[in-house]
Amino acid sequence: MTSDHEDAQNNDGSSHYSSHGAPMSDWAEIKRWRKAERERLIAARLEVPADTRSIMSQRIAEGLDAIVGDVAGRTVSLYWPFRGEPDLRHWMASINERGGRTALPVVIEVGRPLIFRAYVPGDRLDKGVWNIPIPAEGDPVLPDVVISPIVGIDTANYRLGYGGGFFDRTLAAMPVKPLVIGVGYELQRIATIHPQPHDIPMDRVVTEAAV
Repeated sequence: MTSDHEDAQNNDGSSHYSSHGAPMSDWAEIKRWRKAERERLIAARLEVPADTRSIMSQRIAEGLDAIVGDVAGRTVSLYWPFRGEPDLRHWMASINERGGRTALPVVIEVGRPLIFRAYVPGDRLDKGVWNIPIPAEGDPVLPDVVISPIVGIDTANYRLGYGGGFFDRTLAAMPVKPLVIGVGYELQRIATIHPQPHDIPMDRVVTEAAV
């Protein structure tokens, strides 16, 4: 982020300050910083070779198994991988094989919470927002576990997403809070996202290296 301030993050990702040395507090400034940080982190993720990301995704799936445990009778919401996100579609299939149920998030309208629709690999898909596949039909479900991809994750488990606010809005509206697990790569760790009152931290975070 430039303009009246220097870039907010040091090269080592250790802190985010204005050029005057004060922590960022203005929301407009934080939004500018988040936009620049989002672009940097997505670019870094896409630079990882596809076969390496595949190996990392498998390690993340193993970490998720360690946290989630027995999936029988439980509904787990995942996601369709986008722009280098961990690909957990094989793990999704394994949940169904082990007696669990799976779902995908669906954007209904900008400014409104997401809904979750039941999905089993092989079900018919439509194109949703950003052309990300979504279940073509099905009633909404309430997941017991929500797996959320991250763009960035900070030391307090606050997630930097794509900036639409869908995820936080959805969690705030759910009648029963699910177990929320952020997934991503170690390279996406940052010191802070400068969390605001509307931001909701992840319960757990899983990368290719750590739970």
